Amino acid sequence: MFIETETTPNPATLKFLPGEAVAGEGATADFTSAAAATRSPLAERLFALPGVARVFLGADFVTVTKADGDDWQGLRPQVLGAIMEHYLAGHGIFAAEAETEESEDVDPADEEIAAQIKELLDTRVRPAVAGDGGDIIFRGFRGGVVKLLMQGACSGCPSSRATLKHGVETMLRHYVPEVQSVEQVEA
Repeated sequence: MFIETETTPNPATLKFLPGEAVAGEGATADFTSAAAATRSPLAERLFALPGVARVFLGADFVTVTKADGDDWQGLRPQVLGAIMEHYLAGHGIFAAEAETEESEDVDPADEEIAAQIKELLDTRVRPAVAGDGGDIIFRGFRGGVVKLLMQGACSGCPSSRATLKHGVETMLRHYVPEVQSVEQVEA
């Protein structure tokens, strides 16, 4: 098994591509701690490594964020080994329990607008962000304000605010005039 490694705009995060499905098409999972990773044997394995601060599972990639003060020179080979061991052992990515989905805060009068926003995010934004090892999740739309959750390499990335304001907000305002601004929310 050959696992490719790519840098991301976030210097604390690397993207690992095992050449196989990870979370599956359209699915993602963001784990901010070892305690949160109990529903994914792969994420648990990665958090067992010293220096791993966050794990994000994309459709066909894994991004790992290192803890402050750690360096990739020692951690990268350990992460590669853990991912390879996981796949070679034939373990699943997620535990058998059902996945819970976060609720969205949308004014009932704005359901149609929210659907347009989600469609634009899914077709124009999420593929580009996945290329950088992250994801953007729609969390709500009220009073002209779109609320988005940044995951993976995008969470904590120095350029994430610029991506939201100059990229996502500008595009959404162009296609959906009801959008006034975009705000980042925390998980």
